[in-house]
Amino acid sequence: NMQAARFFARSTVANFRGERAVRLISTSNAVNMPLKVGDKLPQGVDLFEDNPGNKVPSSELSKGKVIIFGVVGAFTPTCDNQVPTFMANASALKGKGVDKIVCISVNDPFVMGAWGKAMGVNNKEIQFLADSSGDFTKKADLSLDVTGLLGNVRSTRYMLLAQDGVVKNINVEDDPGKCSVSAGTDALKLV
Repeated sequence: NMQAARFFARSTVANFRGERAVRLISTSNAVNMPLKVGDKLPQGVDLFEDNPGNKVPSSELSKGKVIIFGVVGAFTPTCDNQVPTFMANASALKGKGVDKIVCISVNDPFVMGAWGKAMGVNNKEIQFLADSSGDFTKKADLSLDVTGLLGNVRSTRYMLLAQDGVVKNINVEDDPGKCSVSAGTDALKLV
């Protein structure tokens, strides 16, 4: 029956991810899977840049060739090491036709704005967007429950290439505490 299938899918995915972090699995009638090649980017979600008054509709991520990298949290050690890899490769990525590089995190817009400034990022180089409610992350099915460590559900670490809103390539870290397939150098390989 459908309920047994959903339970099996949830259990299997949760066990695959290991004990360090718990992936949240949807309990709808349809068995959701994380965003994959060929899927459309989540739509109908407001992201925020620098403050709550500066809404960026998720439809803005569906224009042209876009690299999106999701991070667990601003000002966290692994994320602080991941951002410079995109800064160092931004020109090369743009030279390969990438229109926009976007960092998304389940944080508030003030924190994301402050983090971008602290990292020395030029917003024309990399756009830092807050997924304040986590809706973009939930719709992408890339949520990570780190409530015990960081106080809430966040995004797992990933990096994707989308063309006109369709995922062309995506790398999701098996261990969100590491950056082994989601760095700027990995983005260059996807383009």
